[in-house]
Amino acid sequence: MSGLLDSGQHTGKILSFGELLLRFCPDTTGEWLNSHQFPVYVVGAELNVSNSLALWGLPAKYFTALPDNDLTVQIVKSLQSKGIDTSAIHYGGNRVGLYYLTEHNDIKHNALVYDRANSAFAELKPGMIDWDKVLEGVSWFHFSAICPALNQNVADLCEEALEAASKRNITISVDMNYRSKLWQYGKTPLEVMPGLVKYCDLVMGNIWAAEMMLGINVIPNIHESGQKSIYLKEALKTSRKIMEQFPKCNAVANTFRFDATNDIKYYTTLYIDNQLYSSGEYETGHVVDKVGSGDCFMAGLIYGFYNQHEVDEILEFATAAAFEKLFIKGDATTRTVAEIKKAMK
Repeated sequence: MSGLLDSGQHTGKILSFGELLLRFCPDTTGEWLNSHQFPVYVVGAELNVSNSLALWGLPAKYFTALPDNDLTVQIVKSLQSKGIDTSAIHYGGNRVGLYYLTEHNDIKHNALVYDRANSAFAELKPGMIDWDKVLEGVSWFHFSAICPALNQNVADLCEEALEAASKRNITISVDMNYRSKLWQYGKTPLEVMPGLVKYCDLVMGNIWAAEMMLGINVIPNIHESGQKSIYLKEALKTSRKIMEQFPKCNAVANTFRFDATNDIKYYTTLYIDNQLYSSGEYETGHVVDKVGSGDCFMAGLIYGFYNQHEVDEILEFATAAAFEKLFIKGDATTRTVAEIKKAMK
């Protein structure tokens, strides 16, 4: 049986490691220029995971770097009010990273503009963090491929953190989310990510991310047929190859979200103990906010493994959580465990 499902393994805090951002959401018509206002969300892929886990009653802890100022005080109080342990936050640097995303779009469009250069998190370097302190009481460490995409120093810091967590036998998960507007410092994901994924027990992403970041090829012209059976076959092949290349990996999860304007078809897979599980299929013609759905899926996986649920239940809960996020404004879910279970296929 997979080590992720070993009884009694998950008892400590779940640390999410990544950059906190402010997300600004101008409207599509430019009315914000007249009204002098638009929505602002406190976000970040890893923070979205912490938000979900805290909402669902798990001991969520969060590491990021923030400048020591009054704005940070307000932000940290907000995180604490949600039940997130903020004791690991590093204070230093001069600014919080930002991104702008025009309403009703997602990160795949040109509506996305990053303003993250020289943020407190982007200026972190190896040797700056006391990992004994940060990892105290932690039994699960989560990060994403967004962190090492920022610059070489942060990529090196990621590896330092993973080495420290691995030495303490902490379970490690990664979300291989690809951001094409990052990775601008002379390294490709394929040059960086394999050296980080080797530490991971749980790898989440999709078959195209595995190709981009780990060099595991997807069959050409896979979209021509659009057949679910072919996508599932590729998920099985990719998952097996990830486990072959990275022996520490116990489970591989893949998401499949197909967007036709606002018509969404969504399903997922989980490969564990030499078996591929596939979720129920979800469809909708109405979407409020696509951002953060993958983070919610990741949180759902962690929630299920941490609580030692059955594999099919883990996958269905995570899938329903991700799908329900599509109907919520902002990056993080507000759905409770009970509401997600009610929505499960």
